[in-house]
Amino acid sequence: MYPLRRNRRLRTTETIRSLVRETIITPNDFLVPLFVVEGKGIKEEITSMPNYYRLSLDNLSKEVRELWSLGLKSILLFVKVDDKLKDNKGTEALNPNGLMQRAIKTVKDACPQMLVMTDVALDPFSVYGHDGIIHDGEILNDETNAVLAEMSLSHAKAGADFVAPSDMMDGRIFEIRTLLEDEGFHNTGIMSYSAKYASAFYGPFRDALDSAPVDLKDIPKDKKTYQMDPANRQEAIRETLMDIDEGADIVMVKPGLCYLDIVRDIANAVTVPVAVYQVSGEYAMLKAAAEKGWLNHDAVMMEQVTAIKRAGASIIASYFAKDVVKIIS
Repeated sequence: MYPLRRNRRLRTTETIRSLVRETIITPNDFLVPLFVVEGKGIKEEITSMPNYYRLSLDNLSKEVRELWSLGLKSILLFVKVDDKLKDNKGTEALNPNGLMQRAIKTVKDACPQMLVMTDVALDPFSVYGHDGIIHDGEILNDETNAVLAEMSLSHAKAGADFVAPSDMMDGRIFEIRTLLEDEGFHNTGIMSYSAKYASAFYGPFRDALDSAPVDLKDIPKDKKTYQMDPANRQEAIRETLMDIDEGADIVMVKPGLCYLDIVRDIANAVTVPVAVYQVSGEYAMLKAAAEKGWLNHDAVMMEQVTAIKRAGASIIASYFAKDVVKIIS
């Protein structure tokens, strides 16, 4: 008790603070999202995500080499496809020479040791901007799962180390795992977006990929029939445990900061690694506030990623990864 016990003794200098620090951020914590587009020589800044870019394959190659040199060893690929290639069934997603498939090969050619995860969802390929096939105004679950499984197989054949289904269809992990096993891809992992909420924080990401749901009659205006209600907590644990039973190797909570209670609940409930996606809206808010001079960018950024790891995340998917690593190196 006080005065025999003075907690401030462990805070008196940076040396002692660092010695007893409970949560340490390292480059190994991060999964770097990358946006890929067709063309050559393209490094196009995303308006709503300052200092983040869409990259053509040649610049993707340069980017992954730079990431590796910084100690960042894992990436998560997303592709922006031309509108003329979009339909209601994600047909282009299965093209063995599609942009995603070529992006995977580009990364592996440039940096064979880089761990490649790939987004598996229909929204970048959907004329409606939804994660599933639509019929009579309904997002079809089982029919969508069949396409997601084939998409995952296509990514595995192209060289992906992990597929990352982000769609929130029921049972899709089982369908994907079963097909991968049947085709001999026993070592291709699955990182499931297990607790993905119908969040308002995804806006800049949808700008980056031009994948927002379209505003048409008889088409759902949002993704609330398949993404989770932000008000729910226990449901996240049920969803996650089901995904693990179906074969998920890593589970994810998305978004990050508003859902740290969910991260802790899931980390306490499971024995597989837990990933957190620090999403585009979280990135954009800090960038905007820092530009206004209202917040110290680097201090808040470090506080945020530390909070995510402290909550129980084994992996942090973050647009801040390069900025963080440059500070801590």
